[in-house]
Amino acid sequence: MIDERLLRSEERVVLTLRDLYRRHGYACFKMSKFEEYDLYGQNKDFLVSDSVITFTDTDGKLMALKPDVTLSIVKNHRDGTEQRVYYDENVYRISKSTHNYRELLQTGLEAMGRLSEFDLTEVAELAAQSLAAVSPDAVLTLSDLGVLNAALAPVESGEQRAALLGCLQRKNAHGISELCRTFGLGTGIGERLALLAQSGTTEIPDALWRQFADGPAAEALTRLERIAERVRKSTPVRITFDFSLVSDMNYYNGIVFRGYLRGIPAPVLRGGQYDKLMQKLGKSDGAIGFAVYLDLLERLTETDPYDADVLLLYAPDAPVEAVRAEAEALRAAGKSVCARVNEPEGMRFREILRAEGGGKND
Repeated sequence: MIDERLLRSEERVVLTLRDLYRRHGYACFKMSKFEEYDLYGQNKDFLVSDSVITFTDTDGKLMALKPDVTLSIVKNHRDGTEQRVYYDENVYRISKSTHNYRELLQTGLEAMGRLSEFDLTEVAELAAQSLAAVSPDAVLTLSDLGVLNAALAPVESGEQRAALLGCLQRKNAHGISELCRTFGLGTGIGERLALLAQSGTTEIPDALWRQFADGPAAEALTRLERIAERVRKSTPVRITFDFSLVSDMNYYNGIVFRGYLRGIPAPVLRGGQYDKLMQKLGKSDGAIGFAVYLDLLERLTETDPYDADVLLLYAPDAPVEAVRAEAEALRAAGKSVCARVNEPEGMRFREILRAEGGGKND
């Protein structure tokens, strides 16, 4: 049996999540480290970072070290089939913690096909359970882009929509009002978008229900509330609503979510429905998934600061079998042991013991 203290924090998380996803019927997806650059170059807005490491292959094709897994899964999906996959793969992009290119371990899952509300709920539950597997002090924030689309429906100008979305992402209700006045859009649109700028509420605000009393937005709110209630019953993670979550609307639709852990300022989990990405790559199926960014977990405190439980010091002339027997007895008691003549520099131990007998200097 493997001592979990030998694993890095991200390795422990991967093993836990792999077991979670397999128990829910998700199969492991494996892929190459490389893809043709065009796949990423044409979909940069979908990526967490648009910086991609490229090289020219021996046949002259421009290739990329994969910065993302979802795009490759979508590319290889056979339209009209039900696919449930998870992955733990190394990706290559700029780390949010170091701001340099790194090889990063990432895990996540994707559900593709004709998705029902059951499927959407299950993925949201698995997102919450993934957070709980890392830390009980976690928050999963939900939104639905159907509500945002309804609020922006009267705005025809792409530039105006982009400016309003920028204010919404910054939760700048005053800026939204000023832009609506400048664009001559009327106060109704500004009021709706200002309501969406409210964040972190554990219930959908009554004012939002009144603004979207019927139509597709009301249906989206009702579905989102049902999903949130089911997730709350299955996980201890705190569930909140934040309608200022704006994933790229050229790719995403429907429910979107972010996951946060105390002590880490950036979301460690991102996901949502991306039917539009499927359509862009020639697929008619629906899709939903999420990724867990394991490099951010480095900010969490490691559980064991020691290199070994016991440093066993012995005399240079001590009988080998006597030292071996003493070390093995300690290991049999469940302790990790480092046996040395002198204390090694730069290593930490819970306790230091001296071997009993056997040396001329005892």
